[in-house]
Amino acid sequence: MPVPFEALIPMGLVGVMFFTTGTAYKGLKMIRNDGKPQRSNIDNFDVMMMNRDERLTGSQRGQSMEAIAPKEFATNSAWSTEKVG
Repeated sequence: MPVPFEALIPMGLVGVMFFTTGTAYKGLKMIRNDGKPQRSNIDNFDVMMMNRDERLTGSQRGQSMEAIAPKEFATNSAWSTEKVG
């Protein structure tokens, strides 16, 4: 039993739309992660290192290879301050 050619056009459109949305979704994830693949299986240590990297470089995926942290790193601590006494 042959397939009517009228059915190929809508199926082609559906396929193109799946491809377009999937490609756009992957592109947005890559832009959000500075062009690197998305992380998986993140544990507490990874979250701590992502916070440190964000404080050092301004991006969760950015890393610095400087041996000495910039002066601003001393004052932008992840710990909130409270008055004691």
